[in-house]
Amino acid sequence: MPFSTLDPNRYTTQLAEKKSAFQALFAALTLPEPAVFASASTHYRLRAEFRAWQHDGVWDYAMFDPENPRQPVLLTEFPVADAAICALMPRLRAATLQSPRLCQRLYGVEFLATLRGDMLVTLIYRRPLDTEWEDAARQLAETLGIALIGRSRGQKIVLQRDWVEESLHVAGETLHYRQYEGAFSQPNGGVNQHMLTWARTQAQNLGGDLLELYCGNGNFTVALAPLFGQVLATEMSKISVAAAEHNLTENQRHNVAIARLASEEISAALQGVRTFRRLRDIDLTRYRFSTLFVDPPRSGLDPATLALAAGFPNILYISCNPHTLRDNVEALAASHHIAASALFDQFPYTPHLECGLLLKKNSP
Repeated sequence: MPFSTLDPNRYTTQLAEKKSAFQALFAALTLPEPAVFASASTHYRLRAEFRAWQHDGVWDYAMFDPENPRQPVLLTEFPVADAAICALMPRLRAATLQSPRLCQRLYGVEFLATLRGDMLVTLIYRRPLDTEWEDAARQLAETLGIALIGRSRGQKIVLQRDWVEESLHVAGETLHYRQYEGAFSQPNGGVNQHMLTWARTQAQNLGGDLLELYCGNGNFTVALAPLFGQVLATEMSKISVAAAEHNLTENQRHNVAIARLASEEISAALQGVRTFRRLRDIDLTRYRFSTLFVDPPRSGLDPATLALAAGFPNILYISCNPHTLRDNVEALAASHHIAASALFDQFPYTPHLECGLLLKKNSP
């Protein structure tokens, strides 16, 4: 984001502008009044990545403004980040400056925090990491009370663990998640709780079974599973599948099966076009799907998945790209209409907007 836009006093105005732009984008469609879920105006981001800018024998946290990408902006604070990250940043810098082994060719620092209070830090280097670095890093982790990872080309040294534990409060229930370093997790924990609660509300009376595509670490799967008889979830990333399986077990969601398939592959399998060894333990004929849940990448749904979606009575669609969402909804207009809409401001002070729609099958 351009640093000049980070003004908490303008946050409400900027969010209203996003809502207006979203409604204008969907003007040709019948869009119900969207529910709007605001973010905290500061300290909302649970992930933060910085360059470690080396100069004059020290290093500072740095980012690059898109308006001037060649000039580093040195930071003494970063109010976008979670308060725990902000508190740790100067302590981490001061502690590493006392250790030449930790400072030498340090290139980047990444923080992963949770609302629960867990913290993982990754130090990235432009040199091989040796036993002297590992000894110094262990002392640093103990001093600061954090989990720590060291990365260099071809190296990943995990000193304690490479994940954090998160707890989210959704519809009167506390849900527990393991989030791995390097894998996707929602960066705005407060807004993520709103997303999960909204999705649960829309799914409350849909019944039947659920097919979920792009399930990631099970963020939505864990929240939605109790509302359906059976759930079949798909995901391609091995690390995300491992996280999802852990999270489902941790939250006692025993009605979910996960298949490591792409969306076009599950489409082909459900249509009987192809068989997959990865489905050998899953009997697709026992599912009675009432609902499709999708949270796709920015490119939206591919043609095969859109064709699959057209046959579902209900589609719950979470999107990080309103433009591809609109295109997909237009493609489904012959079969579905928008029954509910919502906006989730995951990324304040930027043009980016997370949105949700419930699409229901048109009456004959």
